[in-house]
Amino acid sequence: MADLDSRPMSIQTLYGWYSDEKLLVNRRYQRKLVWTQVEKQKFIESLMKKYPIPAILLAERSDGAYEIIDGLQRLFSIMSFIETSFPTVDGRLFDVAQFPTAKARSDAGHFEVAPGEKIDAKEVSSILDYTLAVSAMRGSTEAEIDDVFGRINTYGHRLSDQERRQAGVQGQFSELVRQLACVLRGDASSDILRLSQMPSISVDLPKMQHGYDVQADQVFWVSEGILRSTDLRDSMDEQCIADVAACIVGGQLIERSRAALDLVYQPGSGEYSRIDDALKVYGTERLTDEIKHCIDEIRKVTNAGSSVKLRNIIFSKPTNNPFPAIFATLVIACHEVLLGGRKRISSYSDVRAAISKLDERIDTGRTTVIERRKNVDSVKGLLGGHVVDTDLVGVYRNQSVADIDATIRRSAIELPDFELKQGLLALSTPREANPNLIAKVAATICAISNNGPLQGGTIIVGVTDKPTDAETIVRLDGITPRKVGTRSVVGVNREAKILGETPEKYFARWKLGIENSELSSPLKEDVLSSLSYHDYFGLGVIVITVPPQRELAFVGNTTYSRKGSETVEVADVKGISDLGKRFA
Repeated sequence: MADLDSRPMSIQTLYGWYSDEKLLVNRRYQRKLVWTQVEKQKFIESLMKKYPIPAILLAERSDGAYEIIDGLQRLFSIMSFIETSFPTVDGRLFDVAQFPTAKARSDAGHFEVAPGEKIDAKEVSSILDYTLAVSAMRGSTEAEIDDVFGRINTYGHRLSDQERRQAGVQGQFSELVRQLACVLRGDASSDILRLSQMPSISVDLPKMQHGYDVQADQVFWVSEGILRSTDLRDSMDEQCIADVAACIVGGQLIERSRAALDLVYQPGSGEYSRIDDALKVYGTERLTDEIKHCIDEIRKVTNAGSSVKLRNIIFSKPTNNPFPAIFATLVIACHEVLLGGRKRISSYSDVRAAISKLDERIDTGRTTVIERRKNVDSVKGLLGGHVVDTDLVGVYRNQSVADIDATIRRSAIELPDFELKQGLLALSTPREANPNLIAKVAATICAISNNGPLQGGTIIVGVTDKPTDAETIVRLDGITPRKVGTRSVVGVNREAKILGETPEKYFARWKLGIENSELSSPLKEDVLSSLSYHDYFGLGVIVITVPPQRELAFVGNTTYSRKGSETVEVADVKGISDLGKRFA
């Protein structure tokens, strides 16, 4: 049983913990950052007026850090206000010069001080000296933390229906929904993040400008018109995924209602047991891959010919209404036709024409099982004439668009595990291949592998991390990149065209280069077996997956490690010994 240590703690002390990376967020049970700027400003105003605020609850870890159980929005609001991310209600910013710890972080490049009028020294002291009630659970188990989080949040008025369902629930179905939602939103990451990293996985709504990395209008759900940007804040995307997943894995449709989905999440209910038992047999990885494959196929339909929003295809008249129910019907119908019937789409443009004005051919208000079945069967009928037989080999056991997008976004915060390369050719004229590039990539594969025995990583070829490189490629190659967060997907098909090669031959060039490298076994064989090419909206990318290894890797007699985003040679005996200890 956990011990509870309660103590008063100043904001100055908590910021010191934040600076020392002692405040962590566990994504298994914590939400994204969801407070609006007005909510954050009102909260800071409460601090400045010395009003009481609710206690902060943490869970102490064995490494001396603390997971935030309750108080994420409050703590991040405090830290981001100190780092001048937003002003007070009357438009003034925190004066970083008055707080040495924050100034040191700014000088080190962790944040930039925003220009503007500052609060005075007395107000700075008032905030830093404000004492919060902080309770820390010590010696707590994972189950106890989940239970406490669930009890705190189940009755919270701020939680949406889906957030309430997921709060504190530990099960394979809820975990599948959470992780798949993260991938489709583009905010997939490690389960444990530093509090300072939360902006990288939080959604910035239009006109809010919090500075979060995931722009709502770039998220698949919003860009296709399936959901409104505010629906992401309320986890409506997770609700739609849960509905689709329960219908597929359970072998029968469920009623589209709050009560029906509640039962799927309610331990002890017949529906919870039915879905849980079915998922154990079906497999979470298989179901996740299949749903991503179906969504990928729908996205290919919207991009057939000229790119058009799914909403504009589905509806006969202009509308801004979201349509999660119709989208769920589409995904379920695709699953039954393509994966259940062992088919593949023969013409995406024909499918696009077939589902055009779908709202006139199905009853969008249907919610019962019988009514939903009629809708699914109607869509299946529309798809039936535009599919051909397939053996399903390699159909969905590959990277999806959502996987690639998620990896690109993760590369910005999980530097040691990911690497992006624009391609083989120099960004100058003449466009000649860099003869040493694949050797450098082999060294990076080795370095990522040496991060540890349970750690893998990914290298994507066809993506730039510098705006200047993307601009140069646009000028030289005449392509239109696809933006993913701060990165630009420029693809490799442009290089294949310059080299006079097919994408397949260009991909073979990379495969042969890695095969001929001096990467040690079994790392080389594992990388080659998972090496893949993805058309990615016609741009083409190569995904090099680095599976976790059991032993230290080498390139010839040399080994490498990652220092942030850099690959460095480890030449001294002690360095090699230290790397080897990771695998002991």
